[in-house]
Amino acid sequence: MNDLGLTVFDLKNLKGKRTVKFVQVDTLDQAIAAKEAGIEMIGTGYSESKSHYPSSLKGIHFQFGLQWGEHANADEALRSAMQAMNHGAQSIYCPMSPQVIEVLAREGVPVIAHAGLIPPKITLTGGYRAVGKSLEEAKAVWKLAKSYESAGAFAIELEVVPDSLAKEITDRTSLFTISLGSGADCDAQYLFSADILGENKDFIPRHAKKYRDLSSEYERLHHERVKAYKEYIEDVENNVFANKEFSVSLNDGVFMEFIKSIE
Repeated sequence: MNDLGLTVFDLKNLKGKRTVKFVQVDTLDQAIAAKEAGIEMIGTGYSESKSHYPSSLKGIHFQFGLQWGEHANADEALRSAMQAMNHGAQSIYCPMSPQVIEVLAREGVPVIAHAGLIPPKITLTGGYRAVGKSLEEAKAVWKLAKSYESAGAFAIELEVVPDSLAKEITDRTSLFTISLGSGADCDAQYLFSADILGENKDFIPRHAKKYRDLSSEYERLHHERVKAYKEYIEDVENNVFANKEFSVSLNDGVFMEFIKSIE
């Protein structure tokens, strides 16, 4: 595979042919491990502190996400999207309205839209729950997906949407569909690394599958850190660092000359 991995052009051509593997990451360590494992798409929220991620992840499709609430209008979103692409992203996730997506798409930004459960907007849907199970909601999700298609988005994340509805959106639109808890018939399957790795101690979404239990390992490491700090405190109080092995000696003659020089 080339340095770009799957381009947007490739993703569009893969629609309906096979399922692309896609994960969200929080750290570069997670991203590098995902790449080594063979994950094809990797995404994370865009920030200056993560702008170097794409350069460390050649050979995969890298997506930067614009966080909902950080941009008040299309111009602000477009500016961040262009910066993110200049840092090496091949696509941009944007959970804003079709009107905003249209502005980005018109300037050549490959946009991934979002429908279904949108965590920052859960007050509108009554909490963390599936969206689209009633006729009214199913029609609303369909209408929104079609609006994003018309606005120029190339892809859409469908979060906790009934699988049959997600399949119809996949089959009846040109959008490259990404399933997060929306069944197996979308064009890509998407999970968060924190869920895959078991880094969340208290809650795993029903649509996620935990493959490891790193939270227990992190807990063990935390206790080991605390114990190490306590041992360090004890050594300081017992004057252990007075031992020659922890310091550098000065030749006696040089030391005496030094004392004379400063008196």
